[in-house]
Amino acid sequence: MFIHIGNNNAIRSRDIVSIIDYDVIKSSSILEEMIQNKKENKMVKGPRENAKSVIITDDKVYYSSLSVSTLKKRSSISSMIKKFDDYSEMGLEN
Repeated sequence: MFIHIGNNNAIRSRDIVSIIDYDVIKSSSILEEMIQNKKENKMVKGPRENAKSVIITDDKVYYSSLSVSTLKKRSSISSMIKKFDDYSEMGLEN
């Protein structure tokens, strides 16, 4: 399933390694360094201004204007839809 993460970006939910509050990123030199390395390799997407969260995947980092809680709700909805799809494929016959 795909999750719309804002800023015209949608990513596969299974590719998400972590969703982190942007303020936490600003207070961690290790995370800042990791993002800087990704940026140098052109692996950072989305505008940094107005960012509320950072989504980390295996190969890219995305800045999102959506909050961590909003993204969590979207991923939960995707999970519920997938489960619904699984049940509908069971072939319940009368």
